[in-house]
Amino acid sequence: MRSSLLSKSFIFLPRKPLSPVCKFASMSKIAPPKTRLRGVVFDMDGTLTVPVIDFAAMYRAVLGEHEYKRIKAENPSGIDILHHIESWSPDKQRRAYQAIADYERQGLDRLQIMPGAAELYGFLDSKKIRRGLITRNVKEAVDLFHQRFGITFSPALSREFRPYKPDPAPLLHICSMWQVQPSEVMMVGDSLKDDVACGKGAGAFTCLLDETGRYSPTDFEKLDLKPDFTVSSLTEVYSLLESNFDLTP
Repeated sequence: MRSSLLSKSFIFLPRKPLSPVCKFASMSKIAPPKTRLRGVVFDMDGTLTVPVIDFAAMYRAVLGEHEYKRIKAENPSGIDILHHIESWSPDKQRRAYQAIADYERQGLDRLQIMPGAAELYGFLDSKKIRRGLITRNVKEAVDLFHQRFGITFSPALSREFRPYKPDPAPLLHICSMWQVQPSEVMMVGDSLKDDVACGKGAGAFTCLLDETGRYSPTDFEKLDLKPDFTVSSLTEVYSLLESNFDLTP
């Protein structure tokens, strides 16, 4: 009987303490891999170029003072003038587009590149990251921007491409041409309701350029739109990209 019990007994050896290296490895967390970024798409007016168009005066010229005040009160986040006039009669639309074009041409005469923009283009080129452009301005403005500053975006979609922002269609079109997923692209712009909405709708990352502190968390809640990143200048985009994304060519 004794030999039988001994044959079935278990021997427990003392557990060796973890070495300092093993302790560290067991306690530390492995950082998740960064998302690869393959393209950045920019808005133009107020993002790549200094804002020069007096939009309030433009809206008054198109809508009339009384209608402008009424629509502004109903849309405190901003008036979408292009969508608003789509339901007008052809003659009324033609006059509205002419008034808008007049203000845009005045802006072209004062066109200036946004501080930090040229350096950001160079940084993206050095990382072989594609850059595109989506604007609700006309093709003439995009062509002048390319010619004046010697920087080309491809594709560069103006409002002649329908549907325009905030519809995600133009951003999805660029992703298709680049043959990349929207989740590998970032949309950068100064408008919450146009640029961020376009990026979110497409499934891309979004970066809101807010130079003056125009937007607050309340605005994000009202429109149910919260950008993934917010910067006050284009120079902040460098560190944002390097800290949060895999920029391997």
